[in-house]
Amino acid sequence: MLRSEYVATRENSLLLIIDFQQAMLKAIDSREEIAHKVGQLISSSNALDIPILLTEQYKKGLGETLPELLQKIDSPQIFEKEHFSACLEKNFIPTVQSFNIKKIVVVGMEAHVCVLQTCLDLMKYGFQVHLVADAVASRVDENRDIAIDLLKQAGAVISSTEIVIFQWALRSNTDDFRKILPIVK
Repeated sequence: MLRSEYVATRENSLLLIIDFQQAMLKAIDSREEIAHKVGQLISSSNALDIPILLTEQYKKGLGETLPELLQKIDSPQIFEKEHFSACLEKNFIPTVQSFNIKKIVVVGMEAHVCVLQTCLDLMKYGFQVHLVADAVASRVDENRDIAIDLLKQAGAVISSTEIVIFQWALRSNTDDFRKILPIVK
């Protein structure tokens, strides 16, 4: 079946959760809403067998990934980093390439720093970035909005949590659809 190149097909997607860490969340006003959206994507990824990769920026200072999200992932694969762009870390690109996919669905913080730089570099490596705009955050909303606009100009697909989940599900009246329906309700 031929699909638009802008559709995040589940067979060719990876969910990348960037720096969704405890200390950062304290500075985000919309943290509960964003955490809920990321949780929906994690649950959908689990239900539809979509791989998940997490990054953590300077864990010593910013803490671990939010525990209630981390516990939703069976065997979390966490990539620790110090560069703002995860792509600048020695083994990050080989790690992403090992999944043998082309579409990276991206959520996390901060949108104008680590998310932006990682996404721009992922595109440079030939990946198609699907930025989930309602599941990224910055301490200042204006910075988040500018980062989303910049990524759109650079060629990223700007999406939302439900758009991605329904693209992954593909159709109704299937067992997979029944798995994701309670997640989006």
